[in-house]
Formats: sequence, structure tokens, C-alpha cells
Amino acid sequence: MFLTRRFYIVFAAVILLIGSGYWWSPLYSVGRLALAVFAFVVVADIVALYMKHGITAERHMAERFSNGDWNEVRIDIHNSYPFRPRLTVINEAPSGNAAPSVNEVYDGNDAHFSFLIDSVDTHKTPYNDKTSPRGNIGLSLSGRFAGISHFSFKYRPTRRGVYSFGRVRVFASWLGFVERRFTCCEPQDVKVYPSYLMLRQYELLAISNRLTDLGIKRLRRIGHQTEFEQIRDYVAGDDFRTINWRATARSVHGIQVNVYQDERSQQIFSVIDKGRVMQQSFREMTLLDYAVNASLVLSYVAMRREDKAGLMTFSDRFDTYLPAQRSEGHMQTILENLYAQQTAFGETDYSALVDYVSRHVTKRSLLIVYTNFMTMVSMKRQLPWLLQLSHRHRVLVVFFQDEELQQYAASPAATTEDYYRHVVAEKTISDQRLIVGQLQRHGILSLLTTPDRLSVDIINKYLELKARQMLT
Repeated sequence: MFLTRRFYIVFAAVILLIGSGYWWSPLYSVGRLALAVFAFVVVADIVALYMKHGITAERHMAERFSNGDWNEVRIDIHNSYPFRPRLTVINEAPSGNAAPSVNEVYDGNDAHFSFLIDSVDTHKTPYNDKTSPRGNIGLSLSGRFAGISHFSFKYRPTRRGVYSFGRVRVFASWLGFVERRFTCCEPQDVKVYPSYLMLRQYELLAISNRLTDLGIKRLRRIGHQTEFEQIRDYVAGDDFRTINWRATARSVHGIQVNVYQDERSQQIFSVIDKGRVMQQSFREMTLLDYAVNASLVLSYVAMRREDKAGLMTFSDRFDTYLPAQRSEGHMQTILENLYAQQTAFGETDYSALVDYVSRHVTKRSLLIVYTNFMTMVSMKRQLPWLLQLSHRHRVLVVFFQDEELQQYAASPAATTEDYYRHVVAEKTISDQRLIVGQLQRHGILSLLTTPDRLSVDIINKYLELKARQMLT
């Protein structure tokens, strides 16, 4: 049993009323009467709350969450009291970077809402009342319930791993002077995987032919596809250059044309740098997490295009290798391997990557290297190794623009120190542009993008290379 704030306020008012009787005697009698009524109401509140087990709660959520996306959690409240108690529901959510939201995005780990459910079997979405400080309690909601009620909220995890949800605590009150606590639901662990919800979004839009809604460009194919598929009858609109004159001479059905298709079974490897440069964060997620999400989506798109998708990760040593395949269940294998990747704080060893690739990847492939070059010095230190990779494979280096740095460089300088900082910021931005040109001069493809645009930009780049027949 817990005494509420209303109990202390009313009790203090009664004490002041009795104390005022020393200055005016009628107030003493009124105060005694108020104290008796107050005691009766409190006892009635206690008896009503403890006469039966009145509240149960159930929590429903997916067995796994998608990193960087909003994942829904639903709580069902069952009220068997003969009256409508006022409830405060607290969901013990994992501490850290999981942020709850109802209709909006909130910065803190806790959020408080107020709502009122008027009838049985209703579904209400609570409206925002205020945002509380960050802490270990997940979500607190209060309102009056009748029968069975449902409410839902969303969590956006920003790190892969296991998130442990605690119990659901329900505090019930009838008249508002005392509360009874009900402890519901068992603690539950949820694994946070790379962004598979983004993968589903791409899949649904691909089915409905609406990938342009995400920024995926439609590219006109240059020249002919490289693999012969079949010979068929000529129809109006076919390219005259595809006419097969020998087949036409032997055919009794008229002009015959060659039909070509996309070159298939090309190997696409996502090569992820897990060194300290990928520890930099953007909107509470590290660059490694953005690279992991983009690799998952790109692998799916490549396999839908009948290419083979593989995975490599490395830091101070070579770590993970998945051969390029497009067999059934390979996407799940990629997902499970990406789930366990963590950033190391050491210096990246590109020589280990070159050594492993030279011994195990014999077919010419497209290697998409996710890293982060901030200066020309850092790029030139790894350039000899990238050149060795580019001798046998097509290499695409993906690195990141710092949006906050660009915004700072664009802001006006007020002091002498600000001018020096602006010069450093502009030098860093200029270096990244020079890195793109330097890599291109050595025959190495490059993509400079922001973390939030990474998935869309890397898919567009892949489709561009495939349209231009530059994957191998």
C-alpha cells in the first residue's frame, strides 16, 4: 500500500483546520469532523482496493527488435474491480538508448502520458503530457480503466544486442488517497537485430514498384546486357542491332532477334571496417550500425537482382567471412552474423584484409568497403592496400560526411577562436572532397554520403554500376 500525494495534501489541510481552532474555536469542531470523514474515506479506499485481486496486465511485443526503427510494444490491462480505478502503469524498460514514443519522438528514456478510457474493450493511444528525465523506468501512464483496455507505445533501440525488459507495475487507486501495487509480467529479453524493418519496407515497395518513394533512381541501361537469353520473333520497337540474320535466314516466321539479360551471379561483398573510426556516432547510432543496416539492405537487393551477396568484417585483424551466395536462407545467415558485430577501438589493419581476400576470393568481385576517411593522411595510409585490392577486384570505398561539421562551417564566426575552428572544419570538408578525386584517379570508386542517406545512396550506386556493367 502506498499513500498518494492527495492523501498528504488533504491530511495537511485537516491539521491546519484543527490548529486554526486555537484562534477561532468553531474551526476546531469543523476540523474534528473533517478528520473523521477523512479517516472514513481512506479506510473505504483501502477496503475497496484490497477486497479482491482486481488488476492484471499482459505485455505483447515481438521476439526481436529492429535497430534504429520504431518497434511497437502493447500492454493489455484487465480490470475486475466493480468500479473504475485510476491506474498508473509503469513498464520497466531497458536502460540505455532505447527511447519510447507515442506518435512522436522523445529524447528521454522515460515518458509520462495521461489518458482516459471510458468503455470496455477500447483501444486508446495516450497523448503526451510531459517528458521525464532519463532513467531505468520505461514508460509511465495514468488514467481510469474499465474492463479490458489496451495501449501501445514504441521503442527505438540504437544499439544491437540484448535489451532486458523488466516487469509491468500497476498502481491502482479508487478515491485517490491510497494506491495498491500490482506486479505483472515476467522479465523479458529482446534481441535487437540490424534493421530488418527497413528490409521489409524495401521489399514491399519493390513488389509494388515504388522504390522511387525512397529515393531509388530509375537508371537507363547503357548498351546491351552481356548474357544471351534466347531468340524470338521481331516485334515493333526492337533494336535493329539485335537482329540475328542467320536465324532469320533459316526461319519461316520472319525476322528473328537476340534477347539479352542482365549478367548474373556476380559476387557482391560488403566489407565493414570495425576500427575506431567507425565508433563515431550520428543521432545516437554509431557509423558501424549504419554500415551494418546498409549492408543488410544491399545484400537483399543484390540477391533480388540475382547476384551473390557476401560479407567481410575486419579491424586490427580479419574477423568475419561469409562466401557470396544467393541460396535460400542466406539472408538469415547474413542477419545473424551482422547482429554480433561490434566496434573495436584499435587501428584498422588493411593488410590482413588484403591477405585474406587474395587467398579466399578467387573470382573478380565488387568489394564495397565501409570505412571513414576524415583526412588525406588517413586515406593515403591505406591507399596502397586499396590499390592491391583493386588490381583483382572492383573496389567501392564508402565513407561519411559529418553533417554537424558542415553546419558549423556554414555558421558565422564571432570570435578569433571561432575563426580558427572554422578553418579546421573547412579543411576537413575540403579533404574529404579531395579524397574522392584521389581515389578516382587511382581507379577506385568512391561514395561520400551522410549516415542517414547511406542505404539509399549505396543502392543507387550499386544499380548504377550494374546498369553500366561495371560490377566486375
